[in-house]
Amino acid sequence: MSGMIKSGLAMMKVLESWGIDHIYGIPGGSINSTMDALYEERQTIRYIQVRHEEVGAIAASADAKLTGKIGVCFGSAGPGATHLFNGLYDAQMDHVPVLALIGQVATTAMNYDSFQELNENPMFTDVSVYNRTVMTAASLPHVVDEAIRRAYEYNGVAVVTIPVDFGFVDIPDKEVSAAGSHRRGLFMPDAKDIAEAVRLIGEAERPVLYAGQGARRARDEIVAFSEYFSMPIVLSVLAKGIIPDDTENFMGMAARLSSKPANEALRAADLIVFAGSDFPFARFFFPENARFIQIDIDSSKLGKRHKTDVAILGDAKESLKQMIATGKKRPSTKFFEACRQNRKNWKTWLHGFDDRDDIPLRAEPVFKEINRVAEKDAIFVTDVGNTTIHAVRLLDMNADGQQFTTSGLFATMGYGVPGGIAAKLSYPGRQVFTLSGDGAFAMVMQDIITQVRYKLPVINIVFSNDSLGFIDAEQEDTKQPKYGVDLTGADYAKAAEAMGAKGYTVTRRDQLPQVFDEARKAGSPVVIDIKIANSRPFPAEAMILDPDTYSKEEIDAFKKRYEVTGMPTLKELLKGA
Repeated sequence: MSGMIKSGLAMMKVLESWGIDHIYGIPGGSINSTMDALYEERQTIRYIQVRHEEVGAIAASADAKLTGKIGVCFGSAGPGATHLFNGLYDAQMDHVPVLALIGQVATTAMNYDSFQELNENPMFTDVSVYNRTVMTAASLPHVVDEAIRRAYEYNGVAVVTIPVDFGFVDIPDKEVSAAGSHRRGLFMPDAKDIAEAVRLIGEAERPVLYAGQGARRARDEIVAFSEYFSMPIVLSVLAKGIIPDDTENFMGMAARLSSKPANEALRAADLIVFAGSDFPFARFFFPENARFIQIDIDSSKLGKRHKTDVAILGDAKESLKQMIATGKKRPSTKFFEACRQNRKNWKTWLHGFDDRDDIPLRAEPVFKEINRVAEKDAIFVTDVGNTTIHAVRLLDMNADGQQFTTSGLFATMGYGVPGGIAAKLSYPGRQVFTLSGDGAFAMVMQDIITQVRYKLPVINIVFSNDSLGFIDAEQEDTKQPKYGVDLTGADYAKAAEAMGAKGYTVTRRDQLPQVFDEARKAGSPVVIDIKIANSRPFPAEAMILDPDTYSKEEIDAFKKRYEVTGMPTLKELLKGA
């Protein structure tokens, strides 16, 4: 006959069997049985005490994005639970597995309108792929095991609400976990769909390959496909780093977090090969009449963003490989060569600001230093806002081991610091940068204490421009008055020092090399507060450069504002060719 074990500890054994080695949260009365179990299991599962449950949930989402393994967080009943939503929606919308354990008052107090008692199941219905309240102590480990399996199967959030008294109850100690049986497979494309896709590629004059994070395993295939079919490459923001940034055929990202050559290539395309992406702005930035080949392992995504001529249900890596094997190599074209020249011009223009001594600083000199000190397996965690635009344009990710993550479809501010915590916990031997604007950093800066507490030597960079710059630009585009976007400045380096980190305040370019050299050797959390100009990044989504659309006066004013030289449009390059 089996022995007995506390239900909460049995749940921890399930988590351990799935390879979970750390979990984020803040104690509370309704989660105390889980805390008791964490104490018992502390040798194998590390409890990470964050200073805000939102930070814990975002960190769990970042864990899943960076490792592919499920991230885990918890919150006590009431406010502890509701604080989790930002991180859980980030996981839901970027399609990664996260488990949220939610505290609940004891069963003897439920339905009495007890202190902090909420009906939590309806609250989490929208964000979750699995959402259950545990009904007996004996079922707790089973429900958590089921939740993990569902989170992996549907790449989403699983929520388990646990009445606090259950975790203390003794139950039979028996094997529950299905982790040993867990398998993940890939859809193989249908040969008829591959053949039809190849036919359309052969007919196209201006084809473009657009790849998303679903093509993350397909680095070599993306580059080979591009060369074989003479096709420029555009990536989604979440796919940053899949291929080296110095790839000649890589145009950058599309839409607002974008580059000039990428947007121009897509708008000129007569065929788009859309591989492993759920790009939400496709209907605005992809030509409506372009033919469309879509590759995805989720059939519900096929045809979702654009009228699709060929839908391929299959793995992106294998689909691209099969198209290369069955298709005829396309010679280079005027369009392909013009796109490559457009990219060269863009890169030359961008790096023309690298050594400028502007005060306040531009972003380019800062990224020059980041690229200089970044190691081959560095991880870049980018917050939301203008910093994201700068990062996707200016980070030179050319090593196989480097990784990039941000909050994609949900785009929640405050992703940087929590993501840095997750990155360093999951990969303690790797260099980690967080890149945040001052607005985003101020939302979560208290958890620099968490980095200090757990001795996580993260390099946190704050781009301080005393503005919500991304929203400032949106108000400009909609011809609103600038209102509510100005921020009161602060010395974030001094605040970091008060929390136990090492802090630097930078106001001049000549300070950057020494500061970054010291930061990479610090061996402890660092916050570098860099005072930059509140100037809008080049708006590649709204360029005023085409003489067929804009007057000479409008174009001259645009070029003057953004210091544009040596960057003809793709249309002009094609005419010149």
